[in-house]
Amino acid sequence: MLSLKQRQALSLDALAADLASGKITSRQLVEDCLARIESDQGEGQRAFIATNAAGARAAADAHDRLRSAGYAPSPFAGIPISLKDLFDVRGEQTRAGSIVLNNEPPAKEDAPAVARLRKSGFIFIGRTNMTEFAYSGLGLNPHYGTPKSVWQREAGHVPGGSSSGAAISVADAMAHAALGTDTGGSCRIPAAFNYLTGYKPTARRVSRQGALPLSTSLDSVGPIARTVSCCSTLDAILADRPRRAARKREADQIRIGVLRSVVEVGIEPAVSNAYEAALSKLSKAGVKIEDFEMPELDELSALGEHGGIPAAESFAWHQALLDKNADQYDPRVKSRILRGAEQSAAHYIRTLERRKRFVERATQQIGKFDAIAMPTVPVLPPLISALSTDEEYTRVNLLVLRNPGIVNVMDGCAISIPVTAPDNPPVGLMLASTHGRDAELFAIAATVEPIVGV
Repeated sequence: MLSLKQRQALSLDALAADLASGKITSRQLVEDCLARIESDQGEGQRAFIATNAAGARAAADAHDRLRSAGYAPSPFAGIPISLKDLFDVRGEQTRAGSIVLNNEPPAKEDAPAVARLRKSGFIFIGRTNMTEFAYSGLGLNPHYGTPKSVWQREAGHVPGGSSSGAAISVADAMAHAALGTDTGGSCRIPAAFNYLTGYKPTARRVSRQGALPLSTSLDSVGPIARTVSCCSTLDAILADRPRRAARKREADQIRIGVLRSVVEVGIEPAVSNAYEAALSKLSKAGVKIEDFEMPELDELSALGEHGGIPAAESFAWHQALLDKNADQYDPRVKSRILRGAEQSAAHYIRTLERRKRFVERATQQIGKFDAIAMPTVPVLPPLISALSTDEEYTRVNLLVLRNPGIVNVMDGCAISIPVTAPDNPPVGLMLASTHGRDAELFAIAATVEPIVGV
């Protein structure tokens, strides 16, 4: 757990500067990450499904030689990062946190997102654990174990999901950033539960090719890292766009709509206190804060009937596998996928049409603000031991997914920023905007981060 100042000192920009000055080498960064992964005292064995120590060391040595010769492919070349076990990497199996795909052949080529990171010189330290097939916001995995949140680790709180190992890899400095996916909060939830920053881009911004799908309508590819700047850097690379430092907006030129009502139902006192304190800091800094309601959110329950869009689209992908290997699935994941079988083609098409109308109205409502704000998650990371029954697991999972999932349904972009000190429970402030406004959102987040960060 690090303060904002400490996270900034370990940001991608700071590490790039240290590499350029010779203060540190890529090999040293890799060795430090591998030592943390392999430590019996840490979460490495649960955070990672596979590591490539030999390959990472070889890549580090190669980048150190290239940098010495003046040929580093980017300032970030040689920095170790982790990849969620959902992405194709040439020569590696993509298991998606499952055992169902153990007999599948290795990928023949990198997913475009992976290829872009490789081209920039990032070193892939390993493949991170996740909720099986990315179908939960809690991060539990019965096949590979569940890494514990960095908060009160001895008690054993959930890491958040589905990108569970991705967040823990960064929180424990086993990697300096992580590539994840976000269908209903899978980058933002684990970031919020571990004092990190997580970004969900506009879905079409980053190619999803080569990433095993959960919901082709809602999936997006994004980073989990230490700071807004880190996420902005990675997003630019993933989107194959020129990298520019996130330009801060003047605080008194920012208008943020604070979404109330449904997003605060069930909020825990510790989350409410930290969230309201963050809003107060923004207001005192000159940001225009305006409460507003979104009646359109009442439509979300209809969109979720019979598991909604994710259930229908995941069932279509998994049907043949379920026919052969149903007994190998995590039962809780399988039950969610099978809800898709309850839907007729007509029901699915009507749901897509309802979603389209929701996107149009939500975009119009939110467009009057520079961004909207809500708690990333209304609760603190629950204890793993408290989720032993399916009923409680389902209740908490839906609660955790509720707020971030709104942004996926409305086809928007969003970022979760930590707003509590390391000695306090982890709470995230989520800023969101409409589709295509990623650059504007990063500019606002760059302004907000030092105001609310501790």
